[in-house]
Amino acid sequence: MSENIFTGTIPALMTPCKADRTPDYDALVRKGRELVDAGMSAVVYCGSMGDWPLLTEAQRQEGVARLAAAGVPVIVGTGAVNSKEAVSHAAHAAKVGASGLMVIPRVLSRGSSPSAQKAHFSAILEAAPKLPAVIYNSPYYGFATRADLFFELRARHPNLIGFKEFGGAADLRYAAEHITSQDDNVTLMVGVDTQVFHGFVNCGATGAITGIGNALPREVLQLVSLSRKAAAGDAVARRQARELEAALLVLSSFDEGADLVLFYKYLMVLNGDHEYTLHFNETDELSASQRRYAETQYALFRSWYASWSKEVAA
Repeated sequence: MSENIFTGTIPALMTPCKADRTPDYDALVRKGRELVDAGMSAVVYCGSMGDWPLLTEAQRQEGVARLAAAGVPVIVGTGAVNSKEAVSHAAHAAKVGASGLMVIPRVLSRGSSPSAQKAHFSAILEAAPKLPAVIYNSPYYGFATRADLFFELRARHPNLIGFKEFGGAADLRYAAEHITSQDDNVTLMVGVDTQVFHGFVNCGATGAITGIGNALPREVLQLVSLSRKAAAGDAVARRQARELEAALLVLSSFDEGADLVLFYKYLMVLNGDHEYTLHFNETDELSASQRRYAETQYALFRSWYASWSKEVAA
């Protein structure tokens, strides 16, 4: 099995579009390489941030293959409406040299059935037995993976090494209390940008999968670093981590809404990454007031961070 890739800070890549609203793979690879060079441990593609429901199977797999071929450590999202397609993504990930899997629950058809989810998860894990994998737990997928099912799967599939928790503070605590505290070899990934401090300090997380980190990689890397130090008992780092997380709160909270990709692509455009201007559906766009709000909050944070960074460095 590959070494544990699920540590550190990992951005969930968005899919940039060309003028015809098809994936811009060159820009995708360029951004993946840029973020890893900035200090990210790996990237995720295609999770929710990558718009997996809007891409064809072939489009998703080409993006994965391009990232892997470029030497970008890539964790592959296996979201799909049917298990056969999810298995196809897992097998393809192993074939092209991806670094890990993010196992997403079965959606729509029998999505609330534990037996159906068990079979779905098992099929994905069996398709790439040498790739380390985490289960993506999110209320937005309509199914909560609990400890009994997790350990039943882990007993059969040793490549299942962790949990990516997107359910918020209470769900992170459940995962820490009932899953990762049972087995020191199971890793916990913070999956929601508003809960980085809580995840590392109170729940023993080893890494974070981030959306806002696409637009603010330096700042999110610093937040994770401070949170890790705070988890080790550093009182100064604890205070600084709370200050930074509080300042990021509005921008991080975009991660919790239905328009998360629209907001984070817009922040990328404000950074000068104009290949993120378009979305796959022409009607998917922020309103004028949403854009103005994002601009105001982004400017506020950047102004605060410039001042705060000087204090921290002093």
